[in-house]
Amino acid sequence: MLCLTSSASALPRPSPAADRPGPGILGGAVAGGGNVRLSGVVVPSVPSSLRCSWPRKAKSKFSVPVTAQGTEAMAKGEDGLGRLPIYDLDPKLAGFKDHFDYRMKRYLDQKQSIEQHEGSLEEFAKGYLKFGINKEGDASVYREWAPAAVEAQLVGDFNNWDGSKHKMTKDSFGVWSIKISHVNGKSAIPHNSKVKFRFRHGGGVWADRIPAWIRYATVDASKFGAPYDGVHWDPPTSERYVFKHSRPRKPDAPRIYEAHIGMSGEKPEVSTYREFADNVLPRIRANNYNTVQLMAIMEHSYYASFGYHVTNFFAVSSRSGTPEDLKYLVDKAHSLGLRVLMDVVHSHASNNRTDGLNGYDVGQNTQESYFHTGDRGYHKLWDSRLFNYANWEVLRFLLSNLRYWMDEFMFDGFRFDGVTSMLYNHNGINMSFTGNYKEYFGLDTNVDAVVYMMLANHLMHKLLPEATVVAEDVSGMPVLCRSVDEGGVGFDYRLAMAIPDRWIDYLKNKDDLEWSMSGIAQTLTNRRYTEKCIAYAESHDQSIVGDKTMAFLLMDKEMYTGMSDLQPASPTIDRGIALQKMIHFITMALGGDGYLNFMGNEFGHPEWIDFPREGNGWSYDKCRRQWSLVDTDHLRYKYMNAFDQAMNALDEKFSFLSSSKQIVSDMDEDKKVIVFERGDLVFVFNFHPNKTYDGYKVGCDLPGKYRVALDSDALMFGGHGRVGHDVDHFTSTEGVPGVPETNFNNRPNSFRILSPPRTCVAYYRVDEKAERRKKEAAVSWEENVTMGYIDVEATHSKERTDDEATSGSKKASTENVSGNKGMNFVFHSYDDGKK
Repeated sequence: MLCLTSSASALPRPSPAADRPGPGILGGAVAGGGNVRLSGVVVPSVPSSLRCSWPRKAKSKFSVPVTAQGTEAMAKGEDGLGRLPIYDLDPKLAGFKDHFDYRMKRYLDQKQSIEQHEGSLEEFAKGYLKFGINKEGDASVYREWAPAAVEAQLVGDFNNWDGSKHKMTKDSFGVWSIKISHVNGKSAIPHNSKVKFRFRHGGGVWADRIPAWIRYATVDASKFGAPYDGVHWDPPTSERYVFKHSRPRKPDAPRIYEAHIGMSGEKPEVSTYREFADNVLPRIRANNYNTVQLMAIMEHSYYASFGYHVTNFFAVSSRSGTPEDLKYLVDKAHSLGLRVLMDVVHSHASNNRTDGLNGYDVGQNTQESYFHTGDRGYHKLWDSRLFNYANWEVLRFLLSNLRYWMDEFMFDGFRFDGVTSMLYNHNGINMSFTGNYKEYFGLDTNVDAVVYMMLANHLMHKLLPEATVVAEDVSGMPVLCRSVDEGGVGFDYRLAMAIPDRWIDYLKNKDDLEWSMSGIAQTLTNRRYTEKCIAYAESHDQSIVGDKTMAFLLMDKEMYTGMSDLQPASPTIDRGIALQKMIHFITMALGGDGYLNFMGNEFGHPEWIDFPREGNGWSYDKCRRQWSLVDTDHLRYKYMNAFDQAMNALDEKFSFLSSSKQIVSDMDEDKKVIVFERGDLVFVFNFHPNKTYDGYKVGCDLPGKYRVALDSDALMFGGHGRVGHDVDHFTSTEGVPGVPETNFNNRPNSFRILSPPRTCVAYYRVDEKAERRKKEAAVSWEENVTMGYIDVEATHSKERTDDEATSGSKKASTENVSGNKGMNFVFHSYDDGKK
């Protein structure tokens, strides 16, 4: 959710520590070496179902940032606080020691107070077992925090909405409660029956509200504008979903598929959790993603809010099914090896009074409310309420909310929405962050919210050490993604939000020859090298009404008539498909430590997203995913989908996303070429619209023999097949070993390639010892493959003209040139995951 302004170059870089090189791109704007230090880890061997003919990845020896194991590990000073490890990572932060000491002390004091009065932070976060309606012995107990109420009752179907016999009592902390004995051994409040909290406030007015901790809420769809009703969800044992599959292990680099359940079907209607589980999850697995990020899970009365105006924080969105249906979805994802993250919205709440948390605000002071009073409690751009994170019961509510989704639904982590709004008292409104540290650490910082996020991240990683927690922050606040014990806020990743802005600017405002190679590389590498980022070329934000998907920006109306593979591609379609592949691939390979794609963009979904509303006649036409486009064999969408599969398969094999080795060695503005190394691979991107470079010199680190690992111009990806895949590229030594200034683009070795226009190719270094052993064993890789073997050139027997068979390359011909050396893939069919 994005309503903020930012500078593309806002992200501040830490001062390099003495024992590590600084991040960035070294050399001039046209050509030069560079070294960006990222965290890296070794990945296990690839599952047999994903193996291809590449050599096995060598074990990594890249360093991993060491985090403190606990606050006890810090050397304590007179104030009880030690020297925070973040000062060693970035010495510039020491200039704001007073700020960090203050917020760390606030965090430690709050944590200690919770432990003293509630037993532990983990127990404190079990509020959902105390508040709301829960069984305790032979009774149902309902508790609600409403200090502004002077009288309260529990009403619902169970007492015909007459609360005179179910009056509640209030304790000294403002918590109302009632204990209702079971009837004949069963709860007096039936499962799936409607309930509400009825209270009278100081003005003498009675109000009915949905219980704040309700786990299910429904609406009468036949009544326009009808408010939601709270529903008591307590199914009998026979109807409760029981999880069958354990959580998949945390991947070294998340490849995230962002999805919205309601709009995930092709029919013009709201899709369900079970339909998504059965029909969409297999597609995600087939495309080699390892993580699913689900939007709009928490109940929200306004569908077009994309789920960001939450009304009921503990309730599953009833549009798509029941809590048991959502559990089925998560379990199905785990069975496919997919981890599941949830979009969690703790930055604000819906302004709705009748069916939202805002209904508990009846003019009381902020100490007795979930929200701040006055302007501080209202977000002017989002028309929503802002939490008072200093309140004890607000902390209980939000921390328990996280534990509830993790414990009850087995979510593996979260993407925190609107973190920028939380971090600052100005909520990021009308701010253009420049990277000056004073913008992050001062009176503008909302320390209450920062302390809450520190507590939340500590809790989540204590409950689930392998949790993945992502922050949506546009400001670039330093140490947001360093551990709490080090002095950071504790997130695992932040979204690299400047990247899609760069691509949209280029696609809308610049001709192809005006694209800056150094500008692209700078945007993709402009991140704090000690903090991890999730890169993406486009998410849901880029295609909401008023804008378009990237494919539609590239090809526009020609997508309606020019996507048939039974006719030659027009220049617009040819350019669009080529750039769609290149933009997504370079974003993945150079932009971060993880990758994200929004549902449908992997195959170039056309048009835009528009939820049903009065302005479009309540139409669902643009609020669905047209899977038939990629499933129709004669349409070109299949090529972009196949390339998306191959991108993810490439990382599955070579683990380049988790590698700390990232070196940009060439940014040629005239030739429109970018060359870089990531992990064990060498990447070459030729963005020029019409120039082919035969014998283009590419710098690399290690000597040896290189082959094509992935080629966007392959026929199976809708390309022209101009790059030979059975070509061995042998390196030459450049300059004096160990003297970078004598090397080629600061690289000690080089090899030459053919680089066609609008083409990107990844090369891998051949493990010649392993290749010899394989030949000696006389066992070909193909004989051991049980799934479909896809030969790059043979898959789509596409005719090419002599002009397309680029001159100067013996291997660029109309024949099958893939041989048995180069780029071969095992692709999943999404039907395999449905079985």
